[in-house]
Amino acid sequence: MIVIVDYGMGNLRSVQKAVEHLGYQALVTSSAQDIISAEKVILPGVGAFGDAMAELEKRGLKEALIECINKGTYFLGICLGIQLLFEKSEESPGVDGLSIFKGTVLRFTGDMKIPHMGWNQIRKTQKECPLLENIPDNEYMYFVHSYYVQSEQKEVVCCETSYGNDFTSMIWKDNVFATQFHPEKSQEKGLAMLKSFCELK
Repeated sequence: MIVIVDYGMGNLRSVQKAVEHLGYQALVTSSAQDIISAEKVILPGVGAFGDAMAELEKRGLKEALIECINKGTYFLGICLGIQLLFEKSEESPGVDGLSIFKGTVLRFTGDMKIPHMGWNQIRKTQKECPLLENIPDNEYMYFVHSYYVQSEQKEVVCCETSYGNDFTSMIWKDNVFATQFHPEKSQEKGLAMLKSFCELK
């Protein structure tokens, strides 16, 4: 069972439609038990870091997500979903993230347009990531965000993207994958990534 986590943040239907288009069933749910018993979990999200953590805690989903990750359930975070895996964010001082990885979420600074919106290239830093097997290096993916993760664990970074400076656009460690871009909005190559995630065994 593929579970898409509903915590009131973001367009869950576009992710569900993409998964169903690939021939898989996806359950959109805010049930902690569904998350814990799922074979795969997708955590999408659009919005503020602090609001998202407040909703996860209010619905009893924070501990469920940590439990499913720690027990080895395949997990995919998308957009805000990658940021929530880290310890804290400049967007919401004093709010703790899921703290699966060490690092901070920073706001873009500089003369470029914020949010970073549209198509941009992802540059592989780890060649063996299973979701990237069918994705050429420097492929274009679709982004919409004003914040990005700065990981203290460089070994989990598997893609970087340039926008003003280089930032982490994808992470991977063991059963946990997460993208700053939207694979469900990235046409053929994005769907290929989602298909690879759905097929993980």
